[in-house]
Amino acid sequence: MTRIVVTGAAGFIGSNIIKGLNARGIDDVIAVDDLTQGDKFRNIADLKISDYVDTDDFYSAYAGGHFGQVEAVFHEGACSDTMEQDGKYMMGNNYTLSWNLFQACQKRGARLLYASSAATYGGSDTFREDPAFEAPLNVYGYSKLLFDQRMRRECGVHFERTKAGRTHQVVGFRYFNVYGPREQHKARMASVAFHQFNQFKAEGRVKLFGEYGGYAPGGQMRDFVFIDDVVAVNLWFFDHPEQCGIFNLGSGRAQPFNDVASSVVNTLRASRGESALSLEAMVQQGLLEYIAFPDALRGKYQCYTQADLSALRATGCDHQFVNVQTGVAKYVEWLSRS
Repeated sequence: MTRIVVTGAAGFIGSNIIKGLNARGIDDVIAVDDLTQGDKFRNIADLKISDYVDTDDFYSAYAGGHFGQVEAVFHEGACSDTMEQDGKYMMGNNYTLSWNLFQACQKRGARLLYASSAATYGGSDTFREDPAFEAPLNVYGYSKLLFDQRMRRECGVHFERTKAGRTHQVVGFRYFNVYGPREQHKARMASVAFHQFNQFKAEGRVKLFGEYGGYAPGGQMRDFVFIDDVVAVNLWFFDHPEQCGIFNLGSGRAQPFNDVASSVVNTLRASRGESALSLEAMVQQGLLEYIAFPDALRGKYQCYTQADLSALRATGCDHQFVNVQTGVAKYVEWLSRS
């Protein structure tokens, strides 16, 4: 029986990874999380796990061999609030805890597949897994970058020690703008699609930032990646233990926020038997409104991201990612049923 650990198990990506494992018939899953925010239980209530362990209890117990032989740890647990200003908390949670887990995995013979972030690139205009392009804009991005740097030191700059079998598999995924089911607990950090869905249901319109950074209203572009694609790539690396390194995990396609808004509105209109509208028609009819860019985000906002997938493709992973129109439509239909 394959035993798996998923940290951040009741969170967005963690719960979807468990769902993906369950779909393969893997249910010996130790779910690790902090359920102080009690409503997160809904993300795992319909999943099959073998045990639940609180974050405060897990790490030292695992290092001590309490859970027996574990095949792999999917480490999704982290503080993902990019607006968090408590650097001590952020570094302890995202760096120190992850470093301790890496050491325990190496000691216990477990593979480590962990969540990094595209926030490591910060203000860069090139999104390739290279130190030359890593320039985080906040302490969250720095906490993720520091762990990536530590892994390069431990595993080799190109993870050559891991590839040579001197350490167990280590893979870091630099997630771009992930959206999809099971993110409702994230509040302000939930995806644009989630907020726009709820805004349109409540107010009959969606709002986007106006002109900023040389981009037209709603024209700022991000690499939006659907959660099902994120899970598929995680599981591909689980199936290929010989592959190691730090990899971008985005769609490889930058699309404007206007595309997300249009997809949300038109999917909801279609559910009511109404015809699709162009972006211009949505603005004219007041279904899409642009607001002034907030001062609090000036200088801290990525106006453009697009994952360079060259390193990912070089591993042989040829997973095809859906575009915003397809992914958001699936997500809005799911939200409408929930």
